[in-house]
Amino acid sequence: MTSTTALPPIRAARSARPDRPVPATAPFARTVAVLSVVALLATSQLYGAIPLVGAAAADWHTRPGPLTWLVTAFGLGYAAGFLLFGPLSDRFGRRRVMVAGVAATAVTTALVALAPGLGVALALRALQGLTIGAFPPVAMAYVGERVEPRRRLLTVTAMTTGFLAASVVGQLLAQAMLALLGWRSFFALGAVLFAAGALALHRVLLPDAPGRGGSPAAAYRAMPRLLGTPGLRLLYLAVPILLGSFVAIYTGLQLTGTGGLLGLRAAALPVILAIPFATARLARLDPVRRCAAALLVTAAGTALIGVLTPGTGVLALLLMAVTAGVGVAAPGMIDLVGSRAGDRRAPAISLYTALMFVGASAGPQLAAALAGRGLAAVALVLAALLALAAGLVAAARRGLRAG
Repeated sequence: MTSTTALPPIRAARSARPDRPVPATAPFARTVAVLSVVALLATSQLYGAIPLVGAAAADWHTRPGPLTWLVTAFGLGYAAGFLLFGPLSDRFGRRRVMVAGVAATAVTTALVALAPGLGVALALRALQGLTIGAFPPVAMAYVGERVEPRRRLLTVTAMTTGFLAASVVGQLLAQAMLALLGWRSFFALGAVLFAAGALALHRVLLPDAPGRGGSPAAAYRAMPRLLGTPGLRLLYLAVPILLGSFVAIYTGLQLTGTGGLLGLRAAALPVILAIPFATARLARLDPVRRCAAALLVTAAGTALIGVLTPGTGVLALLLMAVTAGVGVAAPGMIDLVGSRAGDRRAPAISLYTALMFVGASAGPQLAAALAGRGLAAVALVLAALLALAAGLVAAARRGLRAG
């Protein structure tokens, strides 16, 4: 395994010009920009399916409920991709794996746009999730290796902001494309954007070091041991709840026919975009307390949605609080996992991101199971789960200190 905290010296990568040696660290502005935009594109394909459920169901002459599996299938494929491609990038190189995965996603996304029915669409959505799963954990490992240490937390936070902003941008774009050209056009546009993203990654990322030679098998063997590591074990239990609840609340809004969905989706975007600007201040706080407190804020906002059954304006404010909590907790938990894992950082983050999207896959099914009882039931169950996650993070402190 290659550590993600240190970069072996690079004198001449194969694709570098002889008169222009590869720099030891990546150019910050271009790197953070392209990684954040591709992060936004990647996870937009998860959330973008939510507003398309009704139109696709009408097209295929079925009920909307089963169409929540379009979100779940993508999420499961996405999680599998994290586990598969993170370790493979140790052997074949970060840039090579990211570029190949994003380019393949351009193809799989185009195929989703052509799906003739639900069964084929589910298989293609799983394949689409698998191919784009090559990006997030490998990008995180790349940041740990190639970005200057003082700028790593900001870069990770910017990427996480891209992933979270997708929850709004993906749904807004899907809703707009649905109104203009039909539900399939969202995936057709996505295919074009992924092709452009692959080209941008190839151009901006530093060439891979020759002869990395890491064994993916070693990383795969490390993952079960990571699940048993004190401190990490409790964090990993909390991880699926974090994103699963976030996806579930938006799915619940869609399935219960809550009014003002366009405004509700857009309201959270300013909060998401503001989070990177608060990174420096947040980094001064104890990371365990910061993550646990952020989860409690998310739980409280979700609980109030259930208790108050508010109108659109108050609901938008509560969703902003929920989004802020998730936006602070997610990068904080990545930082905790990475710092505790040491030289197993790459498989640890692959496992973290996989578990996040296992939760994201389960979220729509939980929302579908509870939606018949109304949005309040969905929100209160999710609030209880988020409070449990906050308790798990707080309880992880002793194990993290022991490491």
